Amino acid sequence: MQTTPPSSMPQIATSPRAMSSARKNRLTLFILWLLFYATLTLFVPPLLDDADSVHAEVAREMLQRNDWVTLYANGIRYLEKAPILYWSMALSFKLFGVNTAAARLPIALTVLALALILDAFAGRAFSARAGLYAGLIALSSFGIFIFTRILLPDADVCLWLTLALFFYWLTESDPIQRAHPGPTLCWLFAACCALNVLTKGLIGIVFPILIVLAHLLLTRRSLSAVIKRIRQLHPISSTIVFLLIAAPWHILIAQSNPTQGHPGNLTFAHGHWSVPLPTGGNVHGWLWFYFVNEQLLRYLNLRVPRDYDTVPLVLFCGLILIWLMPWSTFLYRAIATVPWRKAFRPLVSIRTLTPAESTRLLLGLWAIIPVLFFSLSTRQEYYALPALPGMILLIAAWLHDEATEAESFTVPAPLVRSGQRISTVLLVLGSLAALTAGFFLLHSRTPTPGTDLASLLKQNPGDYALSFGHFLDLNAQAMGAFRNPLLLTAIALFTGALANWLLRRNYQPHAANLCLAASTFAFLLAAHIGLQIFSPVLSSRQLAAAIEPELKPSDLIVIHGEYEAASTLGFYLHRSDLHILDGRSSNLWYGSFFPDAPPIFEDALSLKLKWLEPRRIFLWQDLSQPVPTLPGKVHFIAQSGGKEILSNQPNPY
Repeated sequence: MQTTPPSSMPQIATSPRAMSSARKNRLTLFILWLLFYATLTLFVPPLLDDADSVHAEVAREMLQRNDWVTLYANGIRYLEKAPILYWSMALSFKLFGVNTAAARLPIALTVLALALILDAFAGRAFSARAGLYAGLIALSSFGIFIFTRILLPDADVCLWLTLALFFYWLTESDPIQRAHPGPTLCWLFAACCALNVLTKGLIGIVFPILIVLAHLLLTRRSLSAVIKRIRQLHPISSTIVFLLIAAPWHILIAQSNPTQGHPGNLTFAHGHWSVPLPTGGNVHGWLWFYFVNEQLLRYLNLRVPRDYDTVPLVLFCGLILIWLMPWSTFLYRAIATVPWRKAFRPLVSIRTLTPAESTRLLLGLWAIIPVLFFSLSTRQEYYALPALPGMILLIAAWLHDEATEAESFTVPAPLVRSGQRISTVLLVLGSLAALTAGFFLLHSRTPTPGTDLASLLKQNPGDYALSFGHFLDLNAQAMGAFRNPLLLTAIALFTGALANWLLRRNYQPHAANLCLAASTFAFLLAAHIGLQIFSPVLSSRQLAAAIEPELKPSDLIVIHGEYEAASTLGFYLHRSDLHILDGRSSNLWYGSFFPDAPPIFEDALSLKLKWLEPRRIFLWQDLSQPVPTLPGKVHFIAQSGGKEILSNQPNPY
């Protein structure tokens, strides 16, 4: 196993030169964040249907109702999520108004904080240059970038977990804290765990506790030593801090959403579990639904309703390499620096880990435990995000060690040779990707102006379990609409890989890393442009704009299908009273059984009766689905992205 260079020993960088480098790092990361996360990317594309606009609408209704305890979506209790994401968006709406940029701003700030914390973590543990690498990798990570284009809480989970483990690491790495840890760092660790629980439920405390316990067991090597160390970490006062932050919301929402009627109990018979289904007025309260159904039963793949799918394990693990490309090509070498054999050595041959080895062991455990956790459960492709910061720190440390070895002209130079071999692999991959992009450029034509992109796609509904599964509908014909991002992708991937290869051959890995970062940011720009082009297929924003000018409060908007299919209508039209035809499912399903749920669900008969009323009705319809049989005239209003708006009255504008 590769020996850890002395330069990677944990250190506190307090020299003027180190402090100057840290300031330059922060300025560089801030500028890159501003360009790629906090300028036009806040405004375009519009929010997407499904989770993106559903979560924004929940925050809008939170502000509208002035209810910061119980979440609502389209006027129905939305009990399955923790509140921090929605609190942050509601506060942003209060400050900047209800709009697309205000919805995205809190998550953009989360990414900035994550990059800066990783810079500080790597800077303290390894070097200022490793800190720069960590921040660059975080900001250029395709996984972090693409999954912050959707309003998901997983970036917040990454931030709180990173902060918690940073505070824990400080208690282990600082000699004074290691001997006599003060309460402050322990309380900060507890506070981060509490904020993570308020972000995404129990995994907010499960992940940091599992990682810390595993690290303590492998570094202390006996249960008595682990217990002794835990007692030193102020467990009682830290638990009080945790409860003071996490408990109030849980208590208030449980009191506000008690069990209604007689919903039934979870039973086990004939070798399998039976989960009770709610009926009108007979529904479990928040405590059961949130903790049992949404967390325990979801993990065991027993959650109701069964309206979700799970990403295959091989794909789940393989996508991690995509989320960190091109940096994932260094991941194997980085993880190999973790002293696994020494940590798992039998007790009879105990040899204490050095501080550097202890640090890498912590990062290694951080990189694998979330992945292992979800490998045993249902999973979506973005569930791997909490493991990425640990991987990023390991990669940043390895890149720093490689650059240090090259600059010191050490012979032999195993890290430099490994970097050169990896650069060859990257050149091959970059060339293949560039050739693929070039193929589509040569074999596709730009669609005529006004062509609806959806008409060029070949639908694959079986792939829509993936967050961006609709992109798999793309074919050679549709690729013509993406000529500019394809050209930028081809140039970025090939030139970046070629420059990286040439510079590493010339023993300049630091310059090679900067070129890789530049090409990766160029690819992110191409991805953003591509998402903007594709957004009409993923969003109903254009349809909302078509009916907004003359929309009256008394007008009725009906979605044919699930609410999530056209949830942007609610957010952009500021309506929390959309009616649903044949779509009582998904996010609105459970809350719809509470007695106070508004009567928004329509069937064929009720819609026919309403269609003849004098008030105007707008019907959102997916073009791939048959239009329901309606009495009287049906007027076409607008069409976009494979969706249309029909009405019982002609277009007045």
